[in-house]
Amino acid sequence: MPDTEIKFEDGAAYERMMGVWSQLIGLEFLDWLSPPSDQRWVDIGCGNGAFSEQIVNVCNPRSVQGIDPSIAQIDFAKNRTGLTQEAFQIGDAMSLPYEDSQFDYATMALALFFVPNPKRAVSEMERVVVPNGVVAAYMWDMLGGGAPMEPIHAALRQKEISYPLPPSVDISRLEKMRNLWDEAGFQSIETKVINVKRSFGDFDDFWNTTTSSPALTSVLKNLSVTTLNEIKNSTREILSINTGASVICNGSANCIKGIVKK
Repeated sequence: MPDTEIKFEDGAAYERMMGVWSQLIGLEFLDWLSPPSDQRWVDIGCGNGAFSEQIVNVCNPRSVQGIDPSIAQIDFAKNRTGLTQEAFQIGDAMSLPYEDSQFDYATMALALFFVPNPKRAVSEMERVVVPNGVVAAYMWDMLGGGAPMEPIHAALRQKEISYPLPPSVDISRLEKMRNLWDEAGFQSIETKVINVKRSFGDFDDFWNTTTSSPALTSVLKNLSVTTLNEIKNSTREILSINTGASVICNGSANCIKGIVKK
């Protein structure tokens, strides 16, 4: 795989591409968590705040804190409806700037596989959550073809063109997630697979939205016009769509939750 680091530095572009997907998954994820109201939440790897906003809208929380390493993403998140600017800050998932037992729920939405050391991040999540609190995460099933950009990935693979994946992509496997939660000593561990669909007006809408991902931009910008057109045509075939037809794209996320020991 290429050494290119995947960085999301444009909050608006992220909103068009991954923010919408995150919200589609997030609704089912929060329903699965079934949290009581008046809980203290921390959204780690919050990106531009798409999932944080869902927590506010769906869960009637006492408070929500969000943390992410990207300044641009945090700046976008601070303008989210129902959340104060103070709710978001720059930070590292492997060294959270919070006191022990400060939250009732710690979540990572589409973020854990971007952390260089997922085990340390999960340990930090456990540290900042109260006994009997919940630590949960969901990730695209990247290695099982569940990512929203999979049709383009598949077209790149056909041409034997490499593309970057998150540094800890292997942790997105359901069994790996389960092992990580087991090793952390969580109780009542449960897993779930959530499948969602997203509609695009036509192929150009799908292509322009999906290729705004920095992981794809870093690859496609270096291709010749001929090769790029071949990739686009292959993607059309994989999606099985005709010119001008709407596009239905599938996504699949692996989810996990566990309770912190008393």
